[in-house]
Amino acid sequence: MKYVLVTGGVVSGLGKGVTASSVGVVLKDCGLRVTSIKIDPYLNTDAGTMSPFEHGEVFVLDDGGEVDLDLGNYERFLDVTLTRDNNITTGKIYQSVLDKERRGDYLGKTVQVVPHITDAIKNWIQSVAVIPVDGQEGPADVCVIELGGTVGDIESMPFIEALRQLSFSVGQDNFCLIHVSLIPVLGVVGEQKTKPTQHSVRELRALGLTPHLLACRSAQPLLTNTKEKLSQFCHVPIANILNIHDVPNIWHIPLLLRNQNAHHSILRQLNLLSIATTPDLQDWTKMAEKFDNITNSVSELFDKSTHVRIAMVGKYVGLTDSYLSVVKALLHACIACSLKPSIDWIAASDLEDDSAKLTPEAHAAAWETLRNAECILVPGGFGDRGVRGMILAAKYARENNVPYLGICLGMQISVIEFARAVLGLERANSTEFDAQTPDPVVIFMPEGSRTHMGSTMRLGSRRTLFQTPDCIASKLYCNTEYVDERHRHRYEVNPEVIGVLEEAGLKFVGRDETGKRMEVLELPSHPFYVGVQFHPEFKSRPGRPSALFLGLILAATRQLEAYSNTHQNGS
Repeated sequence: MKYVLVTGGVVSGLGKGVTASSVGVVLKDCGLRVTSIKIDPYLNTDAGTMSPFEHGEVFVLDDGGEVDLDLGNYERFLDVTLTRDNNITTGKIYQSVLDKERRGDYLGKTVQVVPHITDAIKNWIQSVAVIPVDGQEGPADVCVIELGGTVGDIESMPFIEALRQLSFSVGQDNFCLIHVSLIPVLGVVGEQKTKPTQHSVRELRALGLTPHLLACRSAQPLLTNTKEKLSQFCHVPIANILNIHDVPNIWHIPLLLRNQNAHHSILRQLNLLSIATTPDLQDWTKMAEKFDNITNSVSELFDKSTHVRIAMVGKYVGLTDSYLSVVKALLHACIACSLKPSIDWIAASDLEDDSAKLTPEAHAAAWETLRNAECILVPGGFGDRGVRGMILAAKYARENNVPYLGICLGMQISVIEFARAVLGLERANSTEFDAQTPDPVVIFMPEGSRTHMGSTMRLGSRRTLFQTPDCIASKLYCNTEYVDERHRHRYEVNPEVIGVLEEAGLKFVGRDETGKRMEVLELPSHPFYVGVQFHPEFKSRPGRPSALFLGLILAATRQLEAYSNTHQNGS
């Protein structure tokens, strides 16, 4: 197994995840099989209990793993299916070591960071690296490892030491280190400054790791004298100093690496030049150019022929990474339709009546944005903050024939709104928001835990059976009888109210294999009013957009009927 380690220095948020994913894309296009691992040094066992405001969205895998959003980048870029073990955290490592200690596996020895924690890290990496993630048999050729955080962080020290030991044990021909760093430009001087990167590399070398390549983030391309200075002080050949400057969209990053012959430097370090092919990245070039053409051809004014205006009504709109996969899925769908997405973020609480009194300007702006939208999307979330605003958004979409897609909580919101407005059940609610509601249309799932939060939801890939081929969802999925999508929820539509809801016109066209758990709802009298209990955004890919997101964009631009007619029976 060959390993490519990606570390980061100077500051966090430099784009190590995108860099690692892009390295994987280039190596994959060289004819190599690639897998990936993300190391997160925090003590949490996984990302499942963290607020989206902490680390962005929680990405869900097929096996139910709740992981860092960077694994979503890996899956989208590399088109692979990862497992929960591809995300290593300090919490997981210490838990595994302490479990062994309690069982007596260490035979009375004193358990220490070195060698027990570092050995556990090495063993975890080497065992996960050989798990196939691309649908083929046998291990991959290269494992790309991203170490989260910044070199020098105290919590990442055991991982640095373990990776130092790993590089020594596997040999220099099997280990390549890429260090991502920042080259800032001071406004007054206007000079590209290399000193932060010099210090970062010095710190890394003091810990026993020497970078083979530098990936330098900057606003503008690096100057020749900047590269020469970096090479001199960081002990890295000029040919191995890569410049990842700002680009119009992240699909350019693999092209940037290819154009700078990054693959040649990596393959030479890993002794793979003899078996690798030259990468052409045709698909990536087409995607990047298509998006650039769409962006460059539109005027600054909003143009319905080139834009689609999407209202995103959510709880965590203050941090767009909270809905990263949703944004990517919208982008994939819009690119497929040769449109530029114009996402208008609406804090759900700003739509509520209380907001009209407390923050009237925000309230008016939110409603104006909602009314100007061509479609409305209500994504997932937890807790009662903003729920009333989401219900108002769903009501507006239903009454005004605006295309609507509700995901997870968004589906439950549409059920609550329908029960209140159409069935006349004014206090209809979810027991998550009102445990004493007389009309619980959304309830806690029987198998859930009320005492433990982590990994106790209905998680991972589950099968949804379509009840009829004559529904929008089935047609968008090319008239398949079922679909496997990823879930993350504790609450579900109350099976006891399904009959009365369907009699009133709300149809549940997708159910689980027992037929008792509702997965997809539609309103047949509406152009596109769809709610899904699962999260279709997690399986959307560039060039292969999620069917439901594509349907939302098509409905918003009045192309859905024509698309359905030309894609019958999977044609």
